[in-house]
Amino acid sequence: MTDDPAIFARAADEPAALPPVLPSAASAHADADRLLLLEAVFHHCPTAIMITDRASRIVAVNPGFERLTGFSADEALGRTPALLKSGRHDAGFYRGMWQTLLDQGAWQGEIWDRRKDGTLYPKWLSITALRTGPDRQISHFVAAFNDLTVSKLAEERIRALAYHDPLTGLPNRLLLHDRLRCALANARRGRGTLAVLFLDLDHFKYVNDSLGHAVGDRLLAEIARRLKDCVREVDTVARVGGDEFVIVLENLHERADAVAIVNKIHAAFAPPIDIDGRELHASASLGIALYPEDGDDAETLMRNADTAMYQAKAAGRDTYQFFAPFMNEHVRERLDLENTLRHALERGEFELHYQPIVDLRNDLVVGAEALIRWRRRGDALVAPDRFIPIAEETGFIVEIGDWVMRRACQDYVAWRAQGIAPQRLSINVSPRQFRQPGFAGRIRAILRDSGVEAPELELEVTESALMQQPELAARILGELKAMGVGIAIDDFGTGYSSLAYLKIFPIDKLKIDRSFVRDILSDNSDREITQAVIALSHNLGLNVVAEGVENDGQLDFLRAHGCDCVQGYYHARPMPAPDYAEYARRRRVA
Repeated sequence: MTDDPAIFARAADEPAALPPVLPSAASAHADADRLLLLEAVFHHCPTAIMITDRASRIVAVNPGFERLTGFSADEALGRTPALLKSGRHDAGFYRGMWQTLLDQGAWQGEIWDRRKDGTLYPKWLSITALRTGPDRQISHFVAAFNDLTVSKLAEERIRALAYHDPLTGLPNRLLLHDRLRCALANARRGRGTLAVLFLDLDHFKYVNDSLGHAVGDRLLAEIARRLKDCVREVDTVARVGGDEFVIVLENLHERADAVAIVNKIHAAFAPPIDIDGRELHASASLGIALYPEDGDDAETLMRNADTAMYQAKAAGRDTYQFFAPFMNEHVRERLDLENTLRHALERGEFELHYQPIVDLRNDLVVGAEALIRWRRRGDALVAPDRFIPIAEETGFIVEIGDWVMRRACQDYVAWRAQGIAPQRLSINVSPRQFRQPGFAGRIRAILRDSGVEAPELELEVTESALMQQPELAARILGELKAMGVGIAIDDFGTGYSSLAYLKIFPIDKLKIDRSFVRDILSDNSDREITQAVIALSHNLGLNVVAEGVENDGQLDFLRAHGCDCVQGYYHARPMPAPDYAEYARRRRVA
């Protein structure tokens, strides 16, 4: 109960008779039943109870005391509470405790004690000063206490779960922010520099997709270990997302200190990671923000380091970038788009809209072009020209393209079952997707799985996709053509516009870009180009589709010059699949 028996001297010097622990003999004889009840409560109470006289001598303990401390009653009686001394509290702690006890008559709180076997344990202790006799002087002290070991362990476990990542054992985002704020406070006081490194693994999703999440988790755990080996004890490595880590480097002297750590990290990533006999290679892109030049609070530094990391991704990955002022709001918006785009597919944020293609000779709907739309985080649609280039640069367009292909084929099969499917389903293919190894094989598999016949599918490829590697393009188009898939050149006239490829590539259709159709009634050059494309296409046995038709004048001009088909707002805007189905029911479909 105390490590300082002298505290009791104050009470011992006061003149007072020492009454017995239990009620007086007169009272006991008067109420023997009450005595027996109190004695039974004392001995059967599971809480440890210890009673001392005012000179700090133990005069009574219950079986709960014996069980908790390991000391028997015979070993404890006559000794002082110093018997339980833990050594973890200084004299000032006890002076404060006993000052409160003597002034207020009670004290309670958490304290550490020692058992007979030498083990330390935390307990919750309540002490009450008993005042008896006519002068109401302190005669005894009653201490009751419980072991807090189990609850402490549970508390520590909860704290660990709340502040640490269960997979890697690293601090999580919550603890990271606390440590970063402390590091910033130290840097401000010492006028020092610190760095925040935002690290994102390159192509980690491919590991999860191809090898499974169990392998991905083991890879993350090993990467966490290597990162910890790259920094000092004063630094913090935290896991803040699936494959995202943040490192806080304190007490830096100059920018080069951060670069040295980054180089050490890249070197640590070089050796392959062995998982069940399989060697995996990992790389990372890092962004660096420095205090105080890149921000003076945790949120700003984290945001700027994240922005710099995406700049490193855009620079080719497996590198690092310092945050710089030129990364303005436009750049950050672009990087934020890339970040959310990477998760849009798994969140189900993409949807397909369809725009009908109408035959000018009979006004029948002969095709439907599938156009992807992104409803970012449930908000308004993001324009395709904002996110498609990003997806193309990052390579995510391949996954998006496969999703578009499968989803569009599913919709087409559903329309066919209702008798409203057009002759052809048109789907755009990005340059990167087109050049992906095994592209034709994936198309074959999608057709087989969906039930769409090859002649019912038409792929739209841009001129640039074909002309970057003409020999490869010719081979891929040949494979697709052999399957029976239709081929259309999209946005004709806006790319290389080389007429030679029209003879060497197996093309079925040309699509005149909307930029020519828009001013066809007012611009002589646009009119002449449009007429020439229509004539050339027919001479080569190709069909022609004009995009972006919006009014009667454009429609009449195109019909007069033999254009085969049109699409645009004149007939219908792109619409979700259910709306397109309703549209097709009202229109004649070929």
